[in-house]
Amino acid sequence: MADTRESRAGHEENGNPALARLRSAVRDNWETLTPAERNAAQHLARASAEQLLFASAQDLGTAMGTSSATIVRTLQRLGLGGLSGLKRDIAADFNADVAPEDRLRQRIARVGQDLDGVVARVYDEAAERLEHGRAGVDHDRFRSAVELLARAEEVFAYAVGASELAGRHIALRLNRMGRRARFVGATGFTLADELLHLRGGDVVVLCVPGRMLRDMEVVLERARLVGAHTIVVTDELVERLADDADVVLYAPHTPAGITAESLAAIVLCDALLLAVASLDEGRSIEHSHQLTVLRGQLLQPKESRQRR
Repeated sequence: MADTRESRAGHEENGNPALARLRSAVRDNWETLTPAERNAAQHLARASAEQLLFASAQDLGTAMGTSSATIVRTLQRLGLGGLSGLKRDIAADFNADVAPEDRLRQRIARVGQDLDGVVARVYDEAAERLEHGRAGVDHDRFRSAVELLARAEEVFAYAVGASELAGRHIALRLNRMGRRARFVGATGFTLADELLHLRGGDVVVLCVPGRMLRDMEVVLERARLVGAHTIVVTDELVERLADDADVVLYAPHTPAGITAESLAAIVLCDALLLAVASLDEGRSIEHSHQLTVLRGQLLQPKESRQRR
């Protein structure tokens, strides 16, 4: 255990609270770990924030002479929620302290010019994020969100920046299922015009990973005023917004910036959409058929349409 104590002292200047919790967990749980887990724990405690943030479980296992399963099991035994949970905690401070261009430089340096390695790293992070998101699904909240969407007169999907992908996705898919939905990504005074049309029977879906802008607060306030229901899809704001929205759903943000910000939110929205479609299969199938017919008409040459 001496190595672990030395590593704690050696990295104390890092100042990342997540690393401090990791080292503390290793110390507190040392006697309960197996020899293989102790070896993994010592290496993890010596690692820097950058090493943990940009490495997959397989990368760490290879560097430590053990398996990726041992890395994951060790972190779970330490009560840290697995590698994805640890990365999320590390990123909260790491990303705040490091300039975006420096983070990009570090991501590129980690993968180099090994194109096969690039593919593996991106897919590894995506798989880790989605598995972490799946484990974080609260099924009662999920069912409540499905019920709200199924009863909505119109869905008001709001998101800005990189989160727009998730907001546009859910609005498009709902419309294709025969349900009224619109995406709004406006900010400032332009947002006021959009909010004028919000009604009591509507449902607001707000995609906001971690930063709560004033515009988003106004959307929630307007929804409360007119009696519209609200669903928030977020990473860091689950607890903060628990009392401000009808349903808050967890979708983990990317800790290293390697995969798209909206990835977990889009997959979670796909689950919501499939559940809503299953509640009214006839409507969903009919509108899917109508969409196919319209596309077919658009593909027909002008002469063929005139003959008909």
